[in-house]
Amino acid sequence: MPPSAGTSLKPVKRMPAPKSLPRMGASDFTRDLDLSQDELLSLLDLTQQLKSQPSRFAKALAGRYISLLFEKPSLRTRLTFELAAKQLGGDAVVSVGPIGDREPLKDVARNLDRWTNAIVARTFSQKTIDELAYWSSVPVINALSDRFHPCQALADVFTLQEKFGDLRGLKLTFIGDGNNVAHSLMLAALRLGMNFAIATPPGYGPDSDIVTQAEALAAVAGTQLLISNDPVEAARGANAVLSDFAPYQVHKELFAHTAPESVFLHCLPAKRGEEVHDDVIESSQSVVFDQAENRLHVQKALLLMLIG
Repeated sequence: MPPSAGTSLKPVKRMPAPKSLPRMGASDFTRDLDLSQDELLSLLDLTQQLKSQPSRFAKALAGRYISLLFEKPSLRTRLTFELAAKQLGGDAVVSVGPIGDREPLKDVARNLDRWTNAIVARTFSQKTIDELAYWSSVPVINALSDRFHPCQALADVFTLQEKFGDLRGLKLTFIGDGNNVAHSLMLAALRLGMNFAIATPPGYGPDSDIVTQAEALAAVAGTQLLISNDPVEAARGANAVLSDFAPYQVHKELFAHTAPESVFLHCLPAKRGEEVHDDVIESSQSVVFDQAENRLHVQKALLLMLIG
């Protein structure tokens, strides 16, 4: 049977990696902590190289192909992964619809790993991601599940690194539902030396197991984790605010409690007038389209580290 969420996945045989590129030790990227601390830092460094010198990597994935599986609608994730493969000299094939309905999921995985070099899946369930990884002999990348959104978190922290330089000591506030985005952002931010605060409505807090992991990461990194139901408390002194829930709106009055140089993030699509007011998302402090652009660059780095 496929492993549980906490079980290590089987190793994958690989060709030797070019010495100039970092390489992931894990065979898959199913959740944020599949990246070691050193790999996370290497990925951010590689992302900067890819963004500033795209022509240098234009043929890095020549002859390589990725499968894109989408159970959920997508604009940014689908197009940026397709473009990432193509701009690195490779290509992508896309399948839209439920995974494992017409035939067993284990058969889907073992077909795709005969044709392509990696599987990228955007699914309703983390279990689907884990089963794909179990049955596939090529790397599987979580492009979103109900539990994690690790590619989005990578783009978010890279965007903040571009804006602030050193991330250590910054405060990142998440306002909304304690969902997949919150889980991944919490884990990424704390590991990089950022303090993290989250304000959710009662009953919508983050998963307790992931909070336990985050607390352990914060203890090691010497960072602070705040979980609250009060948006003002969470936003106080923040350098960056990310919103993702209609009842907990981000507006100018709330933003007034943040640090003067603070920025606003949103993974998009944004429900304008519900999650965030236009005067925030359209302001000079908004970096939402920088985030969207950086999905492309971090995913290029991820593909290179897994199959380059």
